[in-house]
Amino acid sequence: MGIVLLGPSPRKVDFGDVSSQYEGKCVVSDCLCVVVQVCFRWFATSTQTFVQNWLSPWSSATLASSDDEQQGGLSPPPQKKARLSLGLESDMHKSKRTSSGSDGETSTSNGECIANGDSKGHLKRKIVHRSDEDVVRLIVQHLQGLGLNKSVDVLMQESGCRLEHPSAAKFRESVMAGDWERADVILKELRPLVENKEDISKMRFCLLEQKFLEFLEEENRLEAVFCLRTELTPLKCNRERVHQLSGLVMYTTKEELHKKAEWNGKGYQSRHKLMDRLQSFLPASVMLPPHRLRTLLNQAVELQKEKCPYHNTKLELGLHSFSLLSDHLCSRNVLPCETKYILTEHSDEVWFLKFSHDGTKLASGSKDGTVIIWDISNGEPTNLRAFEGPSFGVGELAWSPDDIYLIACGPDDCSEVWIWNTETGELKCRMTQAADDSLTCCSWNPDGKRFYTGGKRGQFYQCDLDGNVLESWEGVRVMGLHCLNDGKIVLASDTHNRIRTYNFENLNEDNLVQEDRPIMSFSVSDDDRRALLNVASQGLHLWDIRDRVLVRKYQGVKQARLTIYSCFGGANQDFLASGSEDHKVYIWHFKREKPVAVLSGHTRTVNCVSWNPRDISMLASASDDGTVRLWGPITRNSKSGSGSTAV
Repeated sequence: MGIVLLGPSPRKVDFGDVSSQYEGKCVVSDCLCVVVQVCFRWFATSTQTFVQNWLSPWSSATLASSDDEQQGGLSPPPQKKARLSLGLESDMHKSKRTSSGSDGETSTSNGECIANGDSKGHLKRKIVHRSDEDVVRLIVQHLQGLGLNKSVDVLMQESGCRLEHPSAAKFRESVMAGDWERADVILKELRPLVENKEDISKMRFCLLEQKFLEFLEEENRLEAVFCLRTELTPLKCNRERVHQLSGLVMYTTKEELHKKAEWNGKGYQSRHKLMDRLQSFLPASVMLPPHRLRTLLNQAVELQKEKCPYHNTKLELGLHSFSLLSDHLCSRNVLPCETKYILTEHSDEVWFLKFSHDGTKLASGSKDGTVIIWDISNGEPTNLRAFEGPSFGVGELAWSPDDIYLIACGPDDCSEVWIWNTETGELKCRMTQAADDSLTCCSWNPDGKRFYTGGKRGQFYQCDLDGNVLESWEGVRVMGLHCLNDGKIVLASDTHNRIRTYNFENLNEDNLVQEDRPIMSFSVSDDDRRALLNVASQGLHLWDIRDRVLVRKYQGVKQARLTIYSCFGGANQDFLASGSEDHKVYIWHFKREKPVAVLSGHTRTVNCVSWNPRDISMLASASDDGTVRLWGPITRNSKSGSGSTAV
């Protein structure tokens, strides 16, 4: 008796043989034990055979490769692997197997990287340094903006970098598509990447505000109100803006909605602006700020302009008009370094001159007591008018804000002030308070209806156009005056080597600047931020009068006890100019202590200089040699004795 066991090798088990070996035992029990043992052995043998058969192609390929290496030859790749490669080469852009990496990126079998933050495969990174990765990201963002998407794909694949965090890329996509619910969900994923957790609430507010406004424009008022009450208001963020938004619910036209909300309407433009606002809350490692490369290049251009010692133009030099292939450096010839005209109508020393605010006229005053108005609107100066002023000479001039009136003051012994109408040539006012007054300096109030004058003998007045004294400050020995743009505060240098502030409204005064030597004259920049002081025996000092600190002392100028007037000028008032007792004119860039140009031509002390506020390439100088010189940019045919030298 026996049974047949089925399997890879059928076997017959004869119970008769078994029973003869196990006499006296239960035949059924013994047979079952034998059956179990045989089945177990068959299962083990079958499993081993299956594994060997399944691994045989790879084992044979490995062995063949090993044999080929030993024999110095190459074997063809396995057939299955070859079919996979052919499939990828023939269809690069079809769907690929994807897997999720440990950092949350999506990987594909071909190892490419794409610019929207997704990663395709486990491509080995070729960019090691953080700075190189940043450069690649900047270039990719710029190329995307130019629409060069194929170049972007190649660059990202080769470098192994990604432009944005995957969640940031999805967030951008959702915002631009107007999928506010999905954007809100992704925003929660970005929460761990934002340093300031309050910024998440601000970002949600921006999203919901756009959602609310788009509902209103679509005239879906119920949804808009629901969003306002249940989503925007509970944020408790920017309650003032929430109050403004609530007032938009009952708008009548879309134009009214856009105007009151200061919004461009639903569409790409408003969502793009929204994305720019949202990006400001995210670290650059997560999402680059918009147009980052262009921003950096513009900053580099501005820095080069600041470092250029001769840059003297008001043109806004953007990337389109500026070469990035070489460093920017202007020629010194753009500065007013060459004498263009010499005016000789004065019969004695010329002590002061000043351009009008519109830059079309120049007023000069001389020791001979005359004031000449020069018309320079057509380039070549012409004598427009001449006035007879103080008999002791003209020590200072001041144009009214509208350039209609001109004030003239005399030297120390003069107690009178003259005011002329420069358009009609009529004398508007001849003011004097007392015979022992010394009115040697003046300044206009920005309203053009009042002016200030004073002197070393203790007089300090605020007057109207008719010469009537409105206010006075007693006991102040004034050497120079300037009224600030607010029309309330007047700066006055005095005989105590200082500049003080005087407020004629509340009658307060305060120290502003203190020097060791007498302040012979001073001028103030148009923004009321900087003051340029001519200090006896020390030359030119630049002060920041807001922070009340000495910024810089300038070299070159020679000044002992004579009064010399300096000025700001050039593009953005980045340049300084001053006369000197060595018969020269000095020009500095305000960030450099040494002069960038020294102008020769005068034969005696240069008392005063003035830079044209409109034509930034024109500079005027007055000298004891009795002449006024107008300086301009250097041309090819420069005249000897009337040029400049570089320092």
